Amino acid sequence: MQVSLDSLAGQMLEAARAAGADSADAIAVSGTSISIDVLHGKLEHAERSEGVEIGLRVLIGQRQACVSASDTSAETIAAMAEHAVAMAREAPEDPYIGLADPDQLAQSWDLGALELEDPSPEPAPAELEDHARRAEAAALAVAGVSQVQSTSAGYGRQQIHLAASNGFSGGYARTSRALSLAAISGTGAGMERDFNAESRVFQADLPSPEEIGRIAGERAVARAGASQPPTGTFPVLFDERVAASLIGHLLMAVNGSAIVRGSSFLRDHLGKPVLPEGLSLIEEPHRARISGSRPFDAEGLPTRRRAIVENGILKGWTLDLATARKLGMESTANATRGTSAPPSPATGNVTLTEGKRSREELMRDMGTGLLVTSLIGSTINPNTGDYSRGAAGFWVENGEIVRPVNECTIAGNLIDMLARIIPANDARPHCSHRVPSLLVEGMVLAGS
Repeated sequence: MQVSLDSLAGQMLEAARAAGADSADAIAVSGTSISIDVLHGKLEHAERSEGVEIGLRVLIGQRQACVSASDTSAETIAAMAEHAVAMAREAPEDPYIGLADPDQLAQSWDLGALELEDPSPEPAPAELEDHARRAEAAALAVAGVSQVQSTSAGYGRQQIHLAASNGFSGGYARTSRALSLAAISGTGAGMERDFNAESRVFQADLPSPEEIGRIAGERAVARAGASQPPTGTFPVLFDERVAASLIGHLLMAVNGSAIVRGSSFLRDHLGKPVLPEGLSLIEEPHRARISGSRPFDAEGLPTRRRAIVENGILKGWTLDLATARKLGMESTANATRGTSAPPSPATGNVTLTEGKRSREELMRDMGTGLLVTSLIGSTINPNTGDYSRGAAGFWVENGEIVRPVNECTIAGNLIDMLARIIPANDARPHCSHRVPSLLVEGMVLAGS
């Protein structure tokens, strides 16, 4: 009979104490995943995996070490603890590491309100294959689609339990259901590719395979005959599909690890404007049925809603306990970790203030410029914010799309770009990063 995850975490803590650790935390993760790929209406690949992974972090004074394993036997757990303690004794001292104080720990949480786990049965592989076939067929039914690359349908369930010698013990499970495909229009040198992918926590919330496939096909056909846009300085409208990447750069720049290293273009901007007045970026870890939600962080601290940016002003960094101590601040309960490494800070769900205009209205107002629907590669300088990325999308004149474009580069500086973004009102509510289309004036465009 499979041992429960909380029992495994408890066994690791006991083993750490017996091996001589001053303190320790343990994480146990079990997972199930199913992946089905379909090509030309036939099953191309099927995979199912199940397993349990365990991780142990031990502390000896101000030294620490982490070990992990996929074998959950008592002998392996004892050996893990002995190895970890031996490693910790040889590790360099770090005055900032350490577990949370008991009064910092989450005491209670409502998993039911978060709805992280779909109670419906695990889908049969045949059901996933059927959905993939239907999505592929819907894409191929779009006039102008020449082929569909492999269509993938997947399901996953993961259960996590965290325990520590400071008294914390807690866990939760989460599920996911996904369907994706890429469609191609044209042939030979004239082929253009676009895709569609959808993922939800609850299977019932996933759009139909026909809708997912149709959108992929329509996107590919819209790109037929793409050519390079002109070179110059133009407004660039980042479609909602890619706009979250801009906010992702901001999130990386306010991450405590980057601030501690001094490798952030926003390192001197705390308490200063980083977004236009009236825009806020809010972390919301308790949104129901959202992939980035969680009741507590990887150090057992209670997660909470907080303003990263409020009314344009940068309010704080994203911190775990260690980075907070280094900066003389308090943790923002943003610790994340796997089984083989210590905690580090990361952001979950965020919401950017939406505007009052639609994407089409922003496009009309920008006149002539570029609508970006795809970004390729990147050259981002984390210290200065210099930004350069390959892009594809549509050329806009007099507020209307006139032709598809590809093989171009857009460039600017993220400090300036973020300070003048204009948001649309089209953010998708199910996304962990809820970010609408964003218009940025005056970007450098290198095309033909």
